[in-house]
Amino acid sequence: MDKFLARDMGYVIRLDEIVWGGILLAITLVIHGTGMFQTLRINAALLERTQGSRSGARSMGILILAAWMIILYSLLEVMLWALFFYFRGAQPNLSSAFYNGLLNYTTLQAGYLPLRWRLLEGMLAMAGLLTFAWSTSILFAVAQGLTDEALREHRRKRNKGDHGAAALQAREANESGGRPTGVPP
Repeated sequence: MDKFLARDMGYVIRLDEIVWGGILLAITLVIHGTGMFQTLRINAALLERTQGSRSGARSMGILILAAWMIILYSLLEVMLWALFFYFRGAQPNLSSAFYNGLLNYTTLQAGYLPLRWRLLEGMLAMAGLLTFAWSTSILFAVAQGLTDEALREHRRKRNKGDHGAAALQAREANESGGRPTGVPP
């Protein structure tokens, strides 16, 4: 690799790029943390409100709502970076700044910023990777909770309907160490 682009030869990372990148990354994580907390809080409220009357469709609705909330917070985070790029003259308009920021946030594109802000492309991609991993864990937790609850309900109905009360009581006694339920050890 004996040839380099002339623009790459003259590029030097500046302290203000690192500082702005760190500030934007910190704000992104604060927005995302707040969003994930709100997503979990609303999810918990919906689960409590629909306890005992939740169908598969309602469960999917709760999961879809959580996904939409995560997407909205991610778009808000991209808007933060887009505003910075636009007001710093790194993009010609806000629409281009948002579009290119979104592509970089999802690590699909780089190389759209002027040389002066080149380092921020990588930092925006880091923000995207961090927040996507965080979002995935939240969405997984919501889906796992709904799945676990559906399986418990299925087992409860199966035990009640298929085996009758005596079989259910025997199973509960077996799970409690051979003692009938309600009897202290």
